[in-house]
Amino acid sequence: MDDAGQPDGGEEMTPDDVLAVLAALDAAGVRVVVDGGWGVDALLAAQTRPHRDLDLVVAGDDVPRAAAALASLGYRHDPHVRPGLPARHVLRAADGRQVDVHVVRPDGRGDWRQDLDDGSFGVYPGAELRAGGAIGGRPVRCISGALQLRHHQGYDPLDHDRHDLALLEGLTTPPGARHSS
Repeated sequence: MDDAGQPDGGEEMTPDDVLAVLAALDAAGVRVVVDGGWGVDALLAAQTRPHRDLDLVVAGDDVPRAAAALASLGYRHDPHVRPGLPARHVLRAADGRQVDVHVVRPDGRGDWRQDLDDGSFGVYPGAELRAGGAIGGRPVRCISGALQLRHHQGYDPLDHDRHDLALLEGLTTPPGARHSS
């Protein structure tokens, strides 16, 4: 792992790579919501840092179709990643680029639920799954800045997390309420 918590030696995930992944999933009829670092950049409609992975929220029933669609782009299940299903499914290309699928279950009321390994669960409220963003000039659906902030709680942030948190704070805090350090 490098100092940003990314696998050593992996290629950068470019906006064109992200758009190719999203196009393949769209063609396969897989509903996705962009999360993580690319989700932050989508909210800003600009790439703010290098990425080696793309975090996507995908309904569990769609995961087999997503894996098949991404296999056509060279992404395969990474057997070296600790099994995380039902909550996480990692697909990696030979050059190290990674798609990290956060597996959820729609609850019938518009929210999505992520069952975690420890028996707990996380909730993706439906209203926070429809934030608009853009990657490489293409509109994408991403999780809201407020939900991104909540997902960054409960662990020690790495450098790329601190970068994303600073950007998210700027997006979600009214200008008059910001703290100066």
